[in-house]
Amino acid sequence: MKIYKQRIIDNYISDFYCHKAKLVIEIDGSQHYTDKGMEYDKIRTKTLEQYQLEVIRFSNRDIDSNFNEVCDSIDKKIKERLSKLV
Repeated sequence: MKIYKQRIIDNYISDFYCHKAKLVIEIDGSQHYTDKGMEYDKIRTKTLEQYQLEVIRFSNRDIDSNFNEVCDSIDKKIKERLSKLV
């Protein structure tokens, strides 16, 4: 499955994007957990959902400490999305 890095969607740049599964994968640093960051992400997600995209998020800590589990989670989500889109 092709996953693109830093794709522009609407006025936003996604960290990773799987076109076939209509999935946006975000890796969030600490700025995403402030009130301002969470509000921005909420608006951003709502905009992306208007394109029938699903947004999933992982923290930098998840990537650093649970990389294999994150990869498994992404793989599972892609398969789930593909089965629904067929």
